[in-house]
Amino acid sequence: MKNLRLKSSRAALDMSQDELAKAVGVSRQTISSIEKGDYNPTINLCIKICKVLGKTLDELFWDEEA
Repeated sequence: MKNLRLKSSRAALDMSQDELAKAVGVSRQTISSIEKGDYNPTINLCIKICKVLGKTLDELFWDEEA
């Protein structure tokens, strides 16, 4: 499932995939894969992403349909 909340939160801060990747210590391809739903990040990576974007885990990663 695509993570459009991550993509829109990143875009709202005018942050590129590369900038977010560098801020959390992963490759740009990893961020792209997360946004496309091709990769499930570890909880530690989720937390890092949330801190950089100023969001909670629920706001970015909770699946409402689960």
